[in-house]
Amino acid sequence: MKHLQVAVGIIRNADKQIFLAQRPASSHMANMWEFPGGKIEAGESAEEALKRELLEETGIDVTQATAIGAADHTYEDLRVTLNFFLVEGWNGEPWGREGQPQRWVAQSALVAEEFPPANHTLIARLVAGEL
Repeated sequence: MKHLQVAVGIIRNADKQIFLAQRPASSHMANMWEFPGGKIEAGESAEEALKRELLEETGIDVTQATAIGAADHTYEDLRVTLNFFLVEGWNGEPWGREGQPQRWVAQSALVAEEFPPANHTLIARLVAGEL
């Protein structure tokens, strides 16, 4: 079974809003909402991957990111390890550089069912105000 290591950025502004992007219709878990990020390449640290992916996907240059844990999830055909970072410092304004819909949502208003299952535990922590 394929195992992906993924760096994920929870981009949170001063108003405790989280930046979300919608997964493409052609992708695994199509049309669900997600925190931006992507695969960690060979020889790359999770934080290096996070900075590269967020620049590619959202156009921001990350200046402050804190590792806040990981989640392992096995789908029918794929095992994914998500390495989560709380991103509270960046240059630029995030937007969907790959044409994907995006939005800001109040941290307390996140709805776990709108995200792939691997994110649900982290979303519960965010909604509860633990992070």
